[in-house]
Amino acid sequence: MTDVTVIHIGMTALVLAAKLSAPMLLTALAVGFGISLFQSVTQLQEQTIAFVPKAVAVGIAIVVCGKWMLHELTGFTSTLYGQIPSLLTHGG
Repeated sequence: MTDVTVIHIGMTALVLAAKLSAPMLLTALAVGFGISLFQSVTQLQEQTIAFVPKAVAVGIAIVVCGKWMLHELTGFTSTLYGQIPSLLTHGG
């Protein structure tokens, strides 16, 4: 296995991790921004108000995007397992 192959597999794994985490992160960002805007308009500066809506929204994002996320992850894993013989015999 060459260094280029290792870098390619690592880069692919990092891109997959970014794709899989994006729905939760963007949901938390949007909900956090909305709550922050609400708090600044009402001048209500309680820190615990933001936690529950973010947790619920991220849970909903996981339920909605979970099937796609699992499909992406199993596809990557199957591809990686399929490449093992060629990585061992041909060196990449």
